[in-house]
Amino acid sequence: MKVWTWAAGALALAAVGGVAGFGIAAHEQLGEITHAPPFELQAAPSALVPAEPSRIDDTSLTNALTTLGANPALGTYGARVSRASDGATVFEHAPGDALRPASVTKVLTASAALLSLGAQDRVTTQVVRGADPAEVTIKAAGDVWLDADALDDLATQIGHADRVLIDTSVWDGMEEMLPGWNPLDIDGGFVAPLQPAMLSGGRLNGETTGDVPRSHTPALDVAQALANRVGATEVGVGTAPADGQVAAAVESPTLAERLEMMMKHSDNVYAEAIGREVALKRGTKDAPGAALSVLAERGFDTAGVTLVDNSGLSTDDRIPAQLLDALMLDATTKPELRPLLAALPVAAADGTLADRYGDLPGRGWVRAKTGTLDNTASLAGTVTSVNGNVYTFAVICNDADVLAARRAMDELTSALRDY
Repeated sequence: MKVWTWAAGALALAAVGGVAGFGIAAHEQLGEITHAPPFELQAAPSALVPAEPSRIDDTSLTNALTTLGANPALGTYGARVSRASDGATVFEHAPGDALRPASVTKVLTASAALLSLGAQDRVTTQVVRGADPAEVTIKAAGDVWLDADALDDLATQIGHADRVLIDTSVWDGMEEMLPGWNPLDIDGGFVAPLQPAMLSGGRLNGETTGDVPRSHTPALDVAQALANRVGATEVGVGTAPADGQVAAAVESPTLAERLEMMMKHSDNVYAEAIGREVALKRGTKDAPGAALSVLAERGFDTAGVTLVDNSGLSTDDRIPAQLLDALMLDATTKPELRPLLAALPVAAADGTLADRYGDLPGRGWVRAKTGTLDNTASLAGTVTSVNGNVYTFAVICNDADVLAARRAMDELTSALRDY
């Protein structure tokens, strides 16, 4: 490195004199150059007309999908594929069978949140002072996306405090670990005890993404992190005074931004927090039930659905493929659910689809939510064909080898690119 630095410096010094002489002569010559008038872009004679999707042979498409759908690697499966332009079903296989969905359950949670809260919704976390001004209490409100910047902001607003408490009562009556969950998944990085304030979903050691070990006491960790910043020596759980003065407040990212963080990497904690926000909006503590109620009120067929959580981590959840496809179809044709599409991973590009579709036509064109549990693989999303047609799909595979089922689903959805 030192030899290269010396050589480069020597070359630069040697070049200075030559460049100076050339620069004077060149400047004199350039000063004599004349230029033609600048090009002016003429206005288009008429507005451009968007391209129309090409009509294709439905029989050929259905036959192709039927052949791929006969792959035994799909196991016991349900599927439906629709064309966005007219809503027509172009392929289906046991679409009404309620199967174990895994993380495609998050499509239901995201849809219910968009329909009831709106894409710009935010969660506000306040810190209040009581009778003792040296004591502050964090009023946890469900923001599990808190990070170092948010805590720095709160600390700046607060100044000094001797004692920091956190009030988690907003989620009272809601279980911290849901049916079908394995406590080992906390240390495995798939979930944390559901408490209404966390640092990056309860991740430990400053980690902000990925399936890394999570805290068993995520809300208390938030209080401790704030205490470290304001010089407090006492930390605990407490009740915020009803008439306490608001000393500080921060807002979460928008719902659209939170959905993207949830969907791209299939974060279970984020999904459960969003589900609980929907429930509180509706005045209930039953978050899975609240999501289903929102969808049913909007005309979606929720018959046969069983939800015990909002993330799909539970092995007790059951969803028919036709409901997932109906939500995707709605997102392609109506504005309220449109942010759902932007939150989906892109095949061979990012999130849980980063390492899939690499050698298939769906690469870069399929956008979908994945799902994985033991003997379970699922996929729900959209694909745009070479002819400009947009298709929506949902496939849920049970009693299947996960890797083989993924490949079979990827091949089936990639086939849509040709139509």
